[in-house]
Amino acid sequence: MSERRLEFTVPPDSAGTRLDRCLSRLIPDSSRAFLQKLIRAERVCCDGVPCDLPRRPVTGGMRIEVAIPEDDADGSIPAAEPFAFDILYEDDWMLVIDKPAGVVVHPAAGNPAGTVVNALLGRYPHWEELFAGVGARPGIVHRLDKDTSGCLVVAKTPDAQYKLSTLFAERKTAKTYLAIVRGVPARPSGELTGLIGRHPVNRQKMALVERGGKTAVTRYRVRGEGEFSGCKVALLEVEILTGRTHQIRVHMASIGTPVLGDGVYGGTRGIETPPPRQMLHAWHLMLPHPADGRMLSFESPVPADMAAAIAAAGMVLPSAGGVSGRNGA
Repeated sequence: MSERRLEFTVPPDSAGTRLDRCLSRLIPDSSRAFLQKLIRAERVCCDGVPCDLPRRPVTGGMRIEVAIPEDDADGSIPAAEPFAFDILYEDDWMLVIDKPAGVVVHPAAGNPAGTVVNALLGRYPHWEELFAGVGARPGIVHRLDKDTSGCLVVAKTPDAQYKLSTLFAERKTAKTYLAIVRGVPARPSGELTGLIGRHPVNRQKMALVERGGKTAVTRYRVRGEGEFSGCKVALLEVEILTGRTHQIRVHMASIGTPVLGDGVYGGTRGIETPPPRQMLHAWHLMLPHPADGRMLSFESPVPADMAAAIAAAGMVLPSAGGVSGRNGA
């Protein structure tokens, strides 16, 4: 059986991290469950010695080798395409782009091209060699839904990818969104918590579940109220303390105020003419720089379609000057 072999050196500041957690950041294209399976099958070597214990702590400078059966992973790099995104920030370590709605972050089933990753490979042709072995997600450290616009951070080296992935995994970033929701929350502000996992019936959706999900924490604050296409709506500032799939969409739907335009979670019901996409925008992002730890802050301008919906509802576009955000943890 053919296999894909990867080699990594553990950064000093990751000493003490569990082997499976370390690998999930080094190989973001693979799930932790899959990596645990490889470890238990002794397909992972630490300093030349096979290891079958996912919870084994790694040490700084440790050499890790991973053998991935080709049947279980696609190691191919996506095709390069033209880059046409607005850049909010760039240095030797990282890039922050303004992702428009309608664009998928990385190739997957049904979306082999036209993604952010395809464009990145067009801008940085050397990435094909630099990120060889990471699969279809070179540089990707977090994601936004296809129809969510706004700030997206991209790593420019494998080392930066590991460090940035660690910052997001350890919740050392602050992510604030703007959302227009159908209806008005009963409380002007609040914190929503619960376990989010796959919907028990519709596997294309996420849902609040009693067991088997991952903890999700969302805070919201109402910034305005109005009426859009015959329905009451509200403009919210939303902060997520975790980064679960569809987190804001699930949490807002759970209190009866789904994101406007979100047909999956009820955001188009009762709307005479719904907007063409979910009104959700990754507005503001704070994170420590992966090289020196200085706190960086980025803002993505509210896109024209969402600004038009805010105006049509008689609400005022907020200023990011008063945005909430956690400094670090």
